[in-house]
Amino acid sequence: MRRARTVAAAAALALIGLAGSVWLARDPRAPAVPPEETLPAGSWRPTAPASREAAVERARLLSLPYVAGRRPAPAGSGVVRSVAGRVAPVRRLYTSGHGPEALLIEPDGRLAARWRLPYERAFPGVSGGGDLSYFRRAAPLPDGGLAALFQGGGVVRLDARSELVWAWRGATFNDLWPLPGGGLLVLTKEARIVPDLAPGREVLEDSVTELSPEGHPVRAVSLLRALGDSPFRDVLHPLPAGADILHANTIEVLDGRCAERSPLFAAGHWLVSLREIDTVAIVDPATGRAVWAQRGPWRRQHEPTLLPTCRILLFDNRGLDGASRALEVDPLTGEIAWSWSGESGRPLSSPEAGTAERLANGNTLVVESEAGRALEIGPEGEVVWEFVSPHRAGRANELVATLFEMRSVPRAGDGGGA
Repeated sequence: MRRARTVAAAAALALIGLAGSVWLARDPRAPAVPPEETLPAGSWRPTAPASREAAVERARLLSLPYVAGRRPAPAGSGVVRSVAGRVAPVRRLYTSGHGPEALLIEPDGRLAARWRLPYERAFPGVSGGGDLSYFRRAAPLPDGGLAALFQGGGVVRLDARSELVWAWRGATFNDLWPLPGGGLLVLTKEARIVPDLAPGREVLEDSVTELSPEGHPVRAVSLLRALGDSPFRDVLHPLPAGADILHANTIEVLDGRCAERSPLFAAGHWLVSLREIDTVAIVDPATGRAVWAQRGPWRRQHEPTLLPTCRILLFDNRGLDGASRALEVDPLTGEIAWSWSGESGRPLSSPEAGTAERLANGNTLVVESEAGRALEIGPEGEVVWEFVSPHRAGRANELVATLFEMRSVPRAGDGGGA
């Protein structure tokens, strides 16, 4: 489990069902900090659209989409498999393409809590629909509330009763990370022309934007510049043909647990996943530059996380001859320590999205997003728990809703994830 999220989640469970004790100022129209004023100088000379609102809309149009549902709905749903004594005793929080909500369930599938807020209520006067009709990501907070991300549309903070605390509208995509003290890191995009990189065409510049505890933008760090102004700029070539040239899909703040092995893993560094260039990177936010970046045996990866063993666990979407697998690899040597690609006759397959999380009991929670499945896998590759989404998508509810993520949420006092 990604440690900072686990700690916040454990504290949150003590307050589930109670109102948040602090009502923060709602400011859904807080202006963004212009990236040119906040990012380190370098060789890039981006040209922005006429206005920030235009940049937000262009980013939504040019970004690679995730869909609410893609595959036919299966007959069964809920917890369809559970091996007694082998399942981690943690709750599980998930979001899917069926609607703007996050659900917390017990290991047996019973609903423990729900947070829900339609986009139109968060941003009155702004139309929703499409990829704004669901939460792409969500994270429980210490006060019992929730932070949730609308794909391409902004971030909201809710209290324990799903009441809106604040909302920030922006071109937010794929992931967020709660910070100590109540702030957030979110992945954002802006459409730009970068002559030094892609003369004559518009591309999306991915950044990490920090929001204050009140939902105001504090700073932005360009991931495009972080690579371009580093010794690892070669990973940008060959440049993908589309506009969404990086497609950052995950951010994790490192806690320093592996700093003795390498200064790359210093506390506060960011571990990021850049799907379109098949790259996992570490960025020093103090300098705004990448200190490590690597392509590996993975393709179109999601959810890299640093384990206590100093290996990286990730969901490899297409690296197994186009099929998927959960992959544990040593980032410094390239050695593959563990992988799981599905059961016999039932290979893992999720070309888009997908997550993998190491649990405290040694099992691994794997999400096959497009199939709407979550599986808990034992160390030897045995499936000890399986959940099939009960939610539907499509015009006639003929599709299973994409299960974007499922993460463990320990009860207060539990050890949480690895």
